[in-house]
Amino acid sequence: MAEEKKGFFKRLVSGLTKTRDNIVSGIDSIFHGFSNIDDDFYEELEEILIMGDLGVHATMDIIEDLKKKVRENHIKEPVECKQFLIESIKEQMDVGEAAYEFEHQKSVVLVIGVNGVGKTTTIGKLAGKLRDQNKKVVLAAADTFRAAAGEQLKEWAHRADADLIGGQEGSDPASVVYDAVAAAKSRKADVLLVDTAGRLHNKKNLMEELRKINRVLEREYPDAYRETLIVLDGTTGQNALSQAREFKDVTDISGVVLTKMDGTAKGGIAVAIQAELGIPVKYIGVGETIDDLQKFNSDDFVNALFLTEE
Repeated sequence: MAEEKKGFFKRLVSGLTKTRDNIVSGIDSIFHGFSNIDDDFYEELEEILIMGDLGVHATMDIIEDLKKKVRENHIKEPVECKQFLIESIKEQMDVGEAAYEFEHQKSVVLVIGVNGVGKTTTIGKLAGKLRDQNKKVVLAAADTFRAAAGEQLKEWAHRADADLIGGQEGSDPASVVYDAVAAAKSRKADVLLVDTAGRLHNKKNLMEELRKINRVLEREYPDAYRETLIVLDGTTGQNALSQAREFKDVTDISGVVLTKMDGTAKGGIAVAIQAELGIPVKYIGVGETIDDLQKFNSDDFVNALFLTEE
């Protein structure tokens, strides 16, 4: 396990290279370029964090926290700020253990997000991870609008040794979920993972669809713990944030999965999402294999971003 984690940290470090070049080199030049800590210093720092996709909200919170730490610790040298900045960002992003409650009880995990963000792949990887914990998993292919989604999910279900319940293309997603709940009950599944269609441009339909799915779950599976994860593509930066906002208007979201973090310059979006929407990033993906999806760890993430090994 430690080996796997170390490998993931390495991939995270290389995945965050562009973000690091974008943010950290700028920050370092500020730390070394300023002789004292004044308004200009904070202003420059603020600008770099915002440019690095951390978002205005998160940046303001981080800067405020930094100012407080600088005062309390009587820091005079800009260079000495770096560690405090790192600590502030970590605190902003810590998800805590309660974030993975669904792993410890009978649960339904609804996975939402627009097409093309790696949603189906994420579900497959999650199924694989849960199977590794000896959990019985049922997958519901409720994205019935994209023929390829069902096929893709079938492949992942096979790989993860999970049962797949699917509908015909164009059939009603809520009825697929109804069948999947029945299967999950009869097979005594630990986790039911539901793939959903990701059509944001037609928000009204999407809303209606998710509402129907939620009604089925409330009625048919009231004792199951509910988790709703939104999958966002890390390379899209602020666009990912606006997608999360739109989905949040439609349904309750309990966590974020950030995919495609390998090679994006917009890794700071992980901080922004948490701060702007109050939704924790729970998983992060840096590649294609099952091991490339890992639980989000704010220490690892920020250490990889600033290249500081613990």
